[in-house]
Amino acid sequence: MSANESSVNTADGSRAGVLIAVFLLLACAGLVGYGLLDTEDDPKPAATPTAAVTYEVTGDGTAEISYLGPDEDGRASVVRDAELPWKHTVQVPLGESPTVAVVLGEEGGQAACTLAIRGRHVQRATAMGEFGRATCTGALPADGN
Repeated sequence: MSANESSVNTADGSRAGVLIAVFLLLACAGLVGYGLLDTEDDPKPAATPTAAVTYEVTGDGTAEISYLGPDEDGRASVVRDAELPWKHTVQVPLGESPTVAVVLGEEGGQAACTLAIRGRHVQRATAMGEFGRATCTGALPADGN
């Protein structure tokens, strides 16, 4: 191979590299431009209306407490070995039935649950004795009234 042929091959290789670099640069610029121009917002899910619900358990010692909490899936939250007295306020989706349940331990004793919706007392129940149970339930109409 002569010196002239070597410089021609090197020039062809350089041109190909420059063309690839320019192509990649244009492709990146196009993607960035699309990202800047694409201003369509993703639709936001509608907020579920809620109501303030206060759960309270009075008594001495500890108890297992389960309640409908801030989880919009309707699953209960559970507090094991909760120190009494215990009080918790959460936002519950309208249309759900707020519920708090108390289970006493092997030591027994006495505990009372109360349920208040928007500050208004709805229900009270008492658990007594070994593994005593009490449940308080209310209703949140879907229309919010």
